[in-house]
Amino acid sequence: MIRKRTLHILNGQAMYNFFKRTNFLEQELMVPFNEAMCYGKTYNDLFSNEFTEIRAKVHHVTPMQYSETILKSLVPLFSKKFTHIALWFDADMFCQINILSLLAWLDQAEHTDAIDLYIVGDQFEPMSHFSLKAKGYYAIYKQVLIDKEMPENIYPDPLKKGVELYLNYLNKDSDLMIYIHEHKDVPEEELMLALLKKFKHYGLGDTQYFEIIKSLRQKHQ
Repeated sequence: MIRKRTLHILNGQAMYNFFKRTNFLEQELMVPFNEAMCYGKTYNDLFSNEFTEIRAKVHHVTPMQYSETILKSLVPLFSKKFTHIALWFDADMFCQINILSLLAWLDQAEHTDAIDLYIVGDQFEPMSHFSLKAKGYYAIYKQVLIDKEMPENIYPDPLKKGVELYLNYLNKDSDLMIYIHEHKDVPEEELMLALLKKFKHYGLGDTQYFEIIKSLRQKHQ
């Protein structure tokens, strides 16, 4: 009989540090996923060399730096030695697209066991729980992140909402882009702080907002 071994994949370094500090999931193996898959180009073969090169350019780092910062922590996942996977992520768009990317890789890797998905609140407290299988998510990943199309069916609901936001947030008529355009005279730093407060449902960070603001302002010069 194979002993059940659980790998907990967390939404980034902040959650990882919090769980470590508070002894949450004590004795369990936890790894952070430090990506921002909702921003920039990606590649259909997840975590491959081509994927790494493309994502490194998005983050303005070398492929080696990308591997060190993001892929190194996922080595336990890549080892496929865990019978049970648990995902701990926020409900915002940023996290949901990261979830989709991980589920797509697990689908590609033919992970057949049930996966626990925990949606957490602002203080990292569990708010809701879903049990799912990594089946069909690779096709959804390609449809959403490569082809930019909305699939007919997505489970669970937080993921569906995250995908809807993702496919719209950089469109010129999105609430985010309209707000940035309407505040074109506000200094970048001030506007970035306002966006962090006003658009929490996107979950984007200062780096992404600065790039979006710069890109939009350059287009309208």
